[in-house]
Amino acid sequence: MAKVINSSEFQKDVLNSNETILVDFFAEWCGPCKMVAPVLEELSTEMEGKAKIFKVDVDKSGDLAEKYGITGVPTLMIFKDGKAVDKIVGFQPKEILKSRLQQYSN
Repeated sequence: MAKVINSSEFQKDVLNSNETILVDFFAEWCGPCKMVAPVLEELSTEMEGKAKIFKVDVDKSGDLAEKYGITGVPTLMIFKDGKAVDKIVGFQPKEILKSRLQQYSN
């Protein structure tokens, strides 16, 4: 299951990591966010050992949403070696997300 992280964990789990990480910026009240959640759970299993998936609640971590220019949810960002390398806004099918993630995974 994708772990929900806060601002302090973001530094350790995402920015200080040398892995490929997909971060789902979401909100509890967001319908499309609820649609993408099971897709991300499947991806986290399929990409185990290649990429990690974390979730950030924009209502609880507004500083991160502001820092990364999150204006709509869901917004998915891919980080590689602690740097943002890709951004996907809105719901996307699993195949597209997996393909984008594989571009950056080892």
